[in-house]
Amino acid sequence: MKEVKYVFVTGGVTSSLGKGIISASLAKLLQARGYSVTIQKLDPYINVDPGTLNPYEHGECYVTLDGAETDLDLGHYERFLNVPTSQANNVTTGRIYQTVINKERKGDYLGKTVQVIPHITDEIKRRIKLVSSGNKFDIVLTEIGGTVGDIESLPYIESVRQLKWELGAQNCIVIHLTLVPYLSSTGESKTKPTQHSVKELLETGIQPDILVLRSDRNLNAELKRKVALFCNVEENSVIESVDVSTIYEVPIKMLEQGLDTTVLRKFALPFENEPQLDEWREFLVKLKNPKNSIKVGIVGKYVELPDAYKSIAESFVHSGAMNECEIDIEYIHSEEITEHNMVDRLSGLNGILVAPGFGSRGIEGKVLTARYARENNIPFFGICLGMQCAVIEFARNVLNMEGAHSTEINHKTRYPVIDLMEEQKSITDKGGTMRLGGYKCIITEGSKVFDAYGKTEITERHRHRFEFNDKYLDDFRKNGMIPAGINPESNLVEIIELKDHKWFIGVQFHPEYSSTVLNPHPLFVSFVKACIG
Repeated sequence: MKEVKYVFVTGGVTSSLGKGIISASLAKLLQARGYSVTIQKLDPYINVDPGTLNPYEHGECYVTLDGAETDLDLGHYERFLNVPTSQANNVTTGRIYQTVINKERKGDYLGKTVQVIPHITDEIKRRIKLVSSGNKFDIVLTEIGGTVGDIESLPYIESVRQLKWELGAQNCIVIHLTLVPYLSSTGESKTKPTQHSVKELLETGIQPDILVLRSDRNLNAELKRKVALFCNVEENSVIESVDVSTIYEVPIKMLEQGLDTTVLRKFALPFENEPQLDEWREFLVKLKNPKNSIKVGIVGKYVELPDAYKSIAESFVHSGAMNECEIDIEYIHSEEITEHNMVDRLSGLNGILVAPGFGSRGIEGKVLTARYARENNIPFFGICLGMQCAVIEFARNVLNMEGAHSTEINHKTRYPVIDLMEEQKSITDKGGTMRLGGYKCIITEGSKVFDAYGKTEITERHRHRFEFNDKYLDDFRKNGMIPAGINPESNLVEIIELKDHKWFIGVQFHPEYSSTVLNPHPLFVSFVKACIG
């Protein structure tokens, strides 16, 4: 039985340095060298998952194929590795404590005083190992959220210390990511924050094996030698990570710095084979040398924080490169769109995407946007609530159903064209209770959706409670809005499409969760093509 190798990625000095991108880039390089790799994220907040968090607070909630609501970093992992993640790839403090408390209530610890050490740390270690159960992977990378020194991260850091001791240095290494700021007043890059951060990590009993230094400029050999000396790290284990124009360049930069070979050397694993990155490099060439350019509007209500639509933005990067097209995304707040200004706000766009969301705020702006795109023959892509708004608009303005709405917004509407799913009506809890994860969909042959996918059966990821109301299906079909995709088990409408329109498609699921660098989502590719055309 092979020994699984573990890499832990911690951060210091400041948050948002890019631990997720460094983790995904290293995993990509190891995968390209023939190793089976997965990445998991340990999040120190007490929510059981990010599903109930405001997008302004946490950015996008990413959904896995098996129905887990997770941190947006899992989206990066999948986009880089082209391998699905699962429930086991995202662990929160809330989930850890919930498990331990449930065990205590059942009497599993009968007679014992339940404590952070060993009970909480044991559960963390169990979760870390769970992702590699069955020896599916050669190497497991674990990103620890937050920064070293945060009170809430301490149980995770202690668990890493214990694992290093239990598994041995040849099976467990720590990469510490820190910031090297540049002071323009003195013209110097300063290493002191890194030294302090490593000192803080040492106080927890962990000596980092590799340091990755984030910087906005190249660092000289003397500075790296100084960091190595003060932080007790080998010189060739000090890696620089300089700002780049796209996150997809980071694996190439890490390859040039030898991050992957440094890791493999510490694990005493072979690295004779050069990493197979031809397709990745080809993607970067297309991304950086577009032949066309378009402007696409993303209409949503969380646009002040673009991370709320992270997977959508990245899907445009993938599909743009596939079409050799530069995509200028304009984020438009749906609350700002009115009857009086919608022409001014939306004209000049080559395509419009109405983004997902929940609640009544800004919904009328989304409905108006769908009308503008329909009436002006502008390529339109509605995702989840975006699809529902297109249905509401069509009902009001084409089917003359005055006041048609979703019962999420107006439960007394005379025409509930979007209604709560039957199995959701008795549910009162908010967390993890939606229709989540992968569901099959049968596509109508001859539709634009069929042209995009090239097949009749697909599986896509969902995250919603409300659905198209089948009671009105015949009215929609007779007037030109066709059900282009149906769930085979429940007969629910998953995709709507306008027959006599350049490209007008709404989907109940979230195609953005499935788009990766090497497999751009076919609907995004088709939408961008229509915008260019």
